[in-house]
Amino acid sequence: MADKTTEVRLAFLAALENVANADELEKLRVEYIGKKGYVTDLLKEMKSLSNEEKKTFGQAVNVLKNEVNEKIAEKREDLKKKEIELENSRMPEFDISMPANLERGSYHPITLVQRQCEEIFKSMGFTVEDYSEVVTDYECFEALNIPKDHPARDMQDTYYLDNGQLLKTHTSAAQNAIYKKYRDQLVNEGKPIKAIFPGRCFRNEATDACHENTFFQMEGVMVGKNISISNLIFFMKTMLSEVFRKDIKVRLRPGFFPFVEPGFELDISCLICGGEGCPSCKHSGWLELCPCGMIHPEVLKAGGIDPEEYTGFAFGLGLTRLAMMKYGVKDIRDLNSGSLKTLSQFTDDK
Repeated sequence: MADKTTEVRLAFLAALENVANADELEKLRVEYIGKKGYVTDLLKEMKSLSNEEKKTFGQAVNVLKNEVNEKIAEKREDLKKKEIELENSRMPEFDISMPANLERGSYHPITLVQRQCEEIFKSMGFTVEDYSEVVTDYECFEALNIPKDHPARDMQDTYYLDNGQLLKTHTSAAQNAIYKKYRDQLVNEGKPIKAIFPGRCFRNEATDACHENTFFQMEGVMVGKNISISNLIFFMKTMLSEVFRKDIKVRLRPGFFPFVEPGFELDISCLICGGEGCPSCKHSGWLELCPCGMIHPEVLKAGGIDPEEYTGFAFGLGLTRLAMMKYGVKDIRDLNSGSLKTLSQFTDDK
């Protein structure tokens, strides 16, 4: 029986030498240690052996099986190295001392607008925060005065995950964490909370010229003593005038959002059609840009802030729509299209 294990071993090593790629290696593995492989067949022959012979032969087969596994693993690594070497050999040579071609790429228009907004708000004393795209139901809804079964949840078709979490439907989901992060600074040092937190949001809705299931917002909050709507209007007007580098016609109209009271919709005159009406503004001449308002007392309480002593405002700026207005993008779907022809035309000096 020992001759049989030797015979199978030698045949395997000879076949292994001729393996040229991963597919051939996998076939060889199945051929020898698969359910119907040569090594497996050797074990089936143990039925006719005595107990002593079974012990000796079984050990020899196990040694052979382990050797086959090791050799296959070594061969697999060897093939990977050769594949990498081959790929590297095909790469064109280049001179690393040559200056970079700075005209080969461009930033995405939303990135340009986001960075510009960040610089504007940083100049006004705001910090820039980052937050996860996957959040809990509490962060996205309950901490924002939107309890379970609240009809406001129907306003946002949410992507829920199997683990109970969800893809954030608005950057407001970061509010609770921001309040808790800077609460001691507010209470002990008297410094107002001033923060913005840009990010990507997701809603399960049909796409058209002005709606996408994936879009970008920038949340902003300011909390302190005697903060009023006047502060909100000042900061928003300052930001818009800096972004567009000209006076922008805006309107403030009442709007319902559970996490602010009172709540407003800040609209700007559509810069694509000049206010005459087009698909981007649903032919109204106005584009909803920034839901905003005074932070609801229950939201402040959830963040550990006393609403009897402190007030604040919050806004959710639509970075995607802001980019459309700034660069004259008529269809929101172009921004996620990956079209180099569309996206490469933008520069940060426009």
